[in-house]
Amino acid sequence: MAASLAAGRAPGYDQCTAILDYMRNSIRYTPGSGQHIISAAELNQLGSGVCRDMAHLGIACCRALSIPARMVVGYLEGLEPMDLHAWFEAYVGNRWYTFDPTQVNLQGGRVAIAFGRDAADVAIYTQFGNPVELSSMRVNVERLPGPPC
Repeated sequence: MAASLAAGRAPGYDQCTAILDYMRNSIRYTPGSGQHIISAAELNQLGSGVCRDMAHLGIACCRALSIPARMVVGYLEGLEPMDLHAWFEAYVGNRWYTFDPTQVNLQGGRVAIAFGRDAADVAIYTQFGNPVELSSMRVNVERLPGPPC
């Protein structure tokens, strides 16, 4: 599938943008629907998922084209409702590039808190045993007017 998506594109970055274009046109981003873990293939069949699922599909396609890719989780300025967000990065031309199929324009404002091969590597919380209920959490991401001191 990845080879057909990237057919005719220059190797590397242009192939990644072909993957991104496919996901934006074929997969619906549905925040809050990620109660169950699904594979990249299942996401492709379902046609909708959360940011984590979309990042997995992007990573799988990049790796199928021998492009190194990794999962990133963090916070994104302006995300409503504010929650952890996932995107992927691909290593092309001696640097990592950010790809986020859920965001049309990358405006920065990302606070990365974990990098890994997949969601299992970047899990902020893994539940074993009795369920735990989160009573409250508040995260705010704001752009500073200038460089930090």
